[in-house]
Amino acid sequence: MDLTFISTGAHEEEDVLDAYSRAVIAVAERLSPSVANLRVSRRVRGGRRVDGGGSGVVVTPDGFMLTSAHVVAGGTAGVRASFVDGKELGVEVVGTDPLSDLAVLRAEGADFAPAVLGDAESLRVGQLVVAIGNPHGFAGSVTAGVVSALGRSLPVRSRAAGRIVENVIQTDAALNPGNSGGALADGSGHVVGINTAVAGVGLGLAVPINDTTRKIIGALMSEGRFRRAYLGIAGGPRPLPPRFARELGRDTGIEVVEIVEGSPAAKAGLQPEDLILELNGVPVAGVDDLQRLMAGELIGENVRLETVRAGKRTTVECVPVELEV
Repeated sequence: MDLTFISTGAHEEEDVLDAYSRAVIAVAERLSPSVANLRVSRRVRGGRRVDGGGSGVVVTPDGFMLTSAHVVAGGTAGVRASFVDGKELGVEVVGTDPLSDLAVLRAEGADFAPAVLGDAESLRVGQLVVAIGNPHGFAGSVTAGVVSALGRSLPVRSRAAGRIVENVIQTDAALNPGNSGGALADGSGHVVGINTAVAGVGLGLAVPINDTTRKIIGALMSEGRFRRAYLGIAGGPRPLPPRFARELGRDTGIEVVEIVEGSPAAKAGLQPEDLILELNGVPVAGVDDLQRLMAGELIGENVRLETVRAGKRTTVECVPVELEV
């Protein structure tokens, strides 16, 4: 009886492993034709040409691709894409957004096999994910793991500004630098993230595909850039005074720590130690809330900031300008 029990358990374990393997194989076969190796050439001093690279994901039949902005940064001498079927094509950089670490490219040609974009909002911790890149060309790289955390933040910088990418996906699927810009897919083969960084041993991060990043991708495709409004403050979360916490039903607001000289915030009269509660009637409990609201539509528009100053509520009106990146 003991032997029978052990034998049955072993078969059950094999069945589970086979199911896992079948899922990973299906995702790899579906997505590998959509993932390209990117060879990015840069001019350096003395006229020398230096090649770097990463991976990219085709998302339309006519050759639009997603990758990480840092992969193609400085690619002044051209970008080439190599696919698993042996094709090697020239690529145009359509638009980059360093503050989300996303870029849109377009490969020469037509009749590409596009990946299907999913929704990272539906992911759950522990869910199977497959990372697919093409770090060497003509041979895709596939690793599998699980979503190990959600809602992580990733600091990014451009030459002129810094920002936090929100809701980054953390996975234990092994990544390497050549996989940056490649696809993170769910078990259905839908792309739910663009691999962006190696966070440490056994950790990888991916920019999520969600409503926010879809807007960025759409703007990069159509306009070559994504516009953000800018106030010119540095701040952080701060507990609300008890009276305001009870009144508003939340615990924190945004304390203004520093104001950039000559910025819209300075012209509007915001002051250090002001506590921002709302923007145009929308509550803000942290810096990420404020960042999310500073969309391009607010550039040049009058916005209303509800604040607490010296224990009293006050309203400050401000006209944001476009954030230079």
